[in-house]
Amino acid sequence: METFNPFSLKGKTILITGASSGIGRAMAISCSKMGGTIIISGRNKGRLDETLSLMEGNGHIVLPADLTKETELTNMVSRLPKLDGIIHCAGVGSRVFCKEISIKDFENVMRPNFEAPVLLQSEILRQKKLNKASSIVFIASRAADSPSIGNAMYSASKGAIISYAKCLGLELAIRQIRVNCICPAMVWTNLIIQDGFSKAEMEEAQKKYPLKRYGQPEDIANLAIYLLSDASSWMTGSCVDITGGGEGTLV
Repeated sequence: METFNPFSLKGKTILITGASSGIGRAMAISCSKMGGTIIISGRNKGRLDETLSLMEGNGHIVLPADLTKETELTNMVSRLPKLDGIIHCAGVGSRVFCKEISIKDFENVMRPNFEAPVLLQSEILRQKKLNKASSIVFIASRAADSPSIGNAMYSASKGAIISYAKCLGLELAIRQIRVNCICPAMVWTNLIIQDGFSKAEMEEAQKKYPLKRYGQPEDIANLAIYLLSDASSWMTGSCVDITGGGEGTLV
């Protein structure tokens, strides 16, 4: 008799963007261990292949694409099978003072962090690639509600995706499709070292968190598994903070 597991992803096909490193890579690996068939996307095929080599199970698909380019985005969606879950994880960090923000900063930050996932989601819906009762997860950030110096563009991009996700959840509820956001505080990835902060400073700063550490990508992946699984079938329109007890994004 098979053991009951409400968090199983067996039989589910899940798209994960930004899967070439960091949180996205951890999610791809963890979701594969839970039995899902995973489609991983990112700009760098070599790094996606590295992710694939760390995943368990068979049938996973690598679809390289630069989602800020309309043609690549559309072509990628056309190659997708029907999906039961999506994790919008692709994005970039940014640190620029408000008085120095330029048009280029909007393009460099808002395009990958907000425009690309919104247009990707629209194209997926347009091409009818999403099954009924699916789950959509956006990786946002505590930065949306926790201001820090030089973080205005990044914070704004994450705040925008949260607002969008809440509206999307209302529109898709009629099909029992759930839409939720994960809002991590600091997580040890390649994005964590921003201009002006050394690794040593970050290691010291993490001790101010109640749990005395920043998150690991696997911590976020485990929460994503819950949101993708049937265990969260009555959960939509939520933003879940995962912070190690810290209120800010840089404590």
